[in-house]
Parts: sequence; C-alpha cells; structure tokens
Amino acid sequence: MQKQYTLEGASSAELILLLSSRIRQRRLEKGMSREGLSDVSGVPVPTIAKFENMHAISLHQFLDLAIALGYTEELQELLKEAKYSTMEELEQIRLNKERRHGRKLGGK
Repeated sequence: MQKQYTLEGASSAELILLLSSRIRQRRLEKGMSREGLSDVSGVPVPTIAKFENMHAISLHQFLDLAIALGYTEELQELLKEAKYSTMEELEQIRLNKERRHGRKLGGK
C-alpha cells in the first residue's frame, strides 16, 4: 500500500520525511543503487543512506541528489512566484516587489 501525504499545513519534519521517501522512490524507479546515485550526484553513500533512513541531509546534498535524478527544472520553479491568501497581502507583495532588505523586528 502506497503512503498518501497531505502537505497542507505540514511541518518541516513531515516534509523532510516526504522528500526522503520520494528521493528513495525515484532512485529505485530508475534502478539505481545508492552507490550509483552517489557516483552521479557526488553525495557519499552513507549520506544517502542516512537521508533515506533517518531523514537528515544538508540542503546542498539534497539538491545534488534531486539534480542527479533529473529534477533541475522542478527545483528552479520552487518559490518562483509570490504566494498570498488575501488581497491585502497581494497588495503588500506588489508594494514590496523591489525591496532588497526586510524590516527590523518590531520596526516598520
């Protein structure tokens, strides 16, 4: 039975679990061993095993794995567009489009 995941409101731990599961699934679908994925990605085999089993990896190494599995375009699409849930938030996004620095905490 295949696991079903709902990402709406998911925690970072849940997303890491999901992503590690998907990397493993994509690796197996391509008929790749951990060693084979390591050869293509440059990520050490023990790191791949640790990610698949314990769900721990650096962002850099995760990206190396995803790229090695052919997901460059999908990664480039992440966070590409601003997200909003209200018209006020959309207007704030529009006003801040050219900002280069954030607000100080407690400041305006």
